[in-house]
Amino acid sequence: MGESNMRKLAISLSLLLLVLLTASLGREQARGPVAVREEARVEIVINDLGLTFPDGMDENTNPYIAYVREETELDVRVELPPSEVYEEKLNAIMASGKLPDLIHTYNPVWVDEYVDRGKLLPLDYLLATYGQELLRRIPEEAWARVRYEGEIYAIPSLMEVQGTELMYARKDWLDRLGLGPPVTLDDYYEVIRAFAEDDPDGNGKDDTIGLLLTEDLGRSAPLLGAFGVQRGIWLERGGELVYGSTLPEMKEGLAFLARLYREGLLDPLFPLNRNGNLIDKIAGGQVGLYSAAWYDTRGPIAQSMRNDPEAEWIALDYPVGPSGTYGVYGNNLIRGFNVTPVGAEHPERVVQLLNFIAGDGAKALKLGFEGEIWTMEDGRMVTDFPEHDKHLYRGMYQALVDIPDPLLDKRRLDSLGEQFRLYDNQQRIAHNLIPDRFYGTPTPAMSGHMTRLRELEEVFTRIVVGVDPPEAFDDFVAQWYAEGGEQITREVNAWYDAQREEDGSS
Repeated sequence: MGESNMRKLAISLSLLLLVLLTASLGREQARGPVAVREEARVEIVINDLGLTFPDGMDENTNPYIAYVREETELDVRVELPPSEVYEEKLNAIMASGKLPDLIHTYNPVWVDEYVDRGKLLPLDYLLATYGQELLRRIPEEAWARVRYEGEIYAIPSLMEVQGTELMYARKDWLDRLGLGPPVTLDDYYEVIRAFAEDDPDGNGKDDTIGLLLTEDLGRSAPLLGAFGVQRGIWLERGGELVYGSTLPEMKEGLAFLARLYREGLLDPLFPLNRNGNLIDKIAGGQVGLYSAAWYDTRGPIAQSMRNDPEAEWIALDYPVGPSGTYGVYGNNLIRGFNVTPVGAEHPERVVQLLNFIAGDGAKALKLGFEGEIWTMEDGRMVTDFPEHDKHLYRGMYQALVDIPDPLLDKRRLDSLGEQFRLYDNQQRIAHNLIPDRFYGTPTPAMSGHMTRLRELEEVFTRIVVGVDPPEAFDDFVAQWYAEGGEQITREVNAWYDAQREEDGSS
């Protein structure tokens, strides 16, 4: 029997067992008070997202999991594999004889692999029966990305925000040097040079950084956007999709960063910078311009202003390049995937649980309990920050089915401090995105080659710091295509052609 037929047989048997179980429970309920109802246990494997619990609490003992159990009447039992070996643990679980009801993963390639192996259940029938809030609130575009041969194999959790990076600068430094906010890439170069060389903090010392990046060229997206490209996304060129990291415009963007490094305007230690280094250098007053995450105004930028009362930060326009291009990468529509292994005992309870998180439970899990974490005062949401921070762990449950709610999100972000402009930052990013034109499920060649192809991009940092010459980019492109990129590109464009045929735009 072929692998495809075996997969279909396994799925059919699992659904048959589900139907028989449902009928059996119905008969037990019909027998009246003498029937003993089975405890409604549901076992789930999720990621802790780096969140921690207050003393005396854990993933199965805290007010929020108790709330979920009470409201759903499901005995939810949570397993948290260590984040650093999360995917390895998921593979071990799938190979074991004891399968949970739900597994949450952030890797679409992992989902694709186990669907192909016939190890995951299709969920259409269960969604139609138990998942009305999920079907109502999750857009069709997201469902389309988790369909295989017309059937849904995962319940998606959506990204909270559309993008991450935008440019911020010290206005007090601009004013001290007689400079206006930069707009063009040439303007940005002059501000970066001045911030590095012209003593913007006025202390008479050579102790400031023109531009701050992090390891692997982190926080470089707006500058690459000035050349019309972003790393890791697919762009349309001449009616076909091409991988942004391989385009000539990427070579130009790297050359611009290499110039900054060569002239001493780029932080010389950027290849070693992790997020903690970034925070320390901004808070310590060494940096006056960088690509901030939308939430940095409540983090390192706020710390900078607390440490230096004269510090004033403003959001900037994205740098506009020589061809008039600008923008930044967008986040993937889908953040995570909820799947049910073939052989799980209670797949229907998985959908019931996720339906609650997407519907009636969404507000409490997103915001925290009203009256404890937040209150409404004069029509505004007011957050109790110590309580909010104490119970951040609730996010690991809420993230199972995150569905953006613009009104709720604005209230929540404003309650964290309107001075941080968190909602405004998100909106500014959303209006300046360079879209990824490929949004299908991972192609077969991606599963086999994409990890290696991403590793090849390590040459970008070597080019910027001058270890490798600019021509090393051309060698990278040739190697990228030779080691699987050509096959991936063919598959991506086959998908793209099919999409245009569906849309009637071919």
